[in-house]
Amino acid sequence: MSEEGSGTGPLGGGVHPKARVLNRFIAKFVDLIVVAAAGQVVPPVGWLAGLAYVLIGDGLTGGQSLGKRLIGLQTVVPRSREVSGFRESIIRNLPLALAYLLFPIPYIGWALATAVVLLEALLIIGNEQGLRLGDEIAHTQVLDAGQLDLRD
Repeated sequence: MSEEGSGTGPLGGGVHPKARVLNRFIAKFVDLIVVAAAGQVVPPVGWLAGLAYVLIGDGLTGGQSLGKRLIGLQTVVPRSREVSGFRESIIRNLPLALAYLLFPIPYIGWALATAVVLLEALLIIGNEQGLRLGDEIAHTQVLDAGQLDLRD
């Protein structure tokens, strides 16, 4: 009731309904395929290219990684009513980059990486606006493309 009365959420730019959880998971799965493919190109360089994509993917044109573009989602900064750029993308994807860095370490790295990804997934499901830890830190939100009237 208090959110309806104030018209603002934790991001300060108004309450925006979260994108469908299944769509977000499908988009992230597509991005995971891109990262895995990059890792197979040339092993040391490909792994770094995958890390770079994990970090900057949401800062590509229109605040959309390849997965988000295919599914019709975008990452926005509701406070400024702009799509996310590379800065916001890097900040919001730091937890996922940490999981990517930990995963090559047998057993403990696998467990820690899985814990990070599960935490992020549970936050997406449980948060009213679909905000994961990275979104809270970067002040971003994933919405259906075109849902927020963005500044030109």
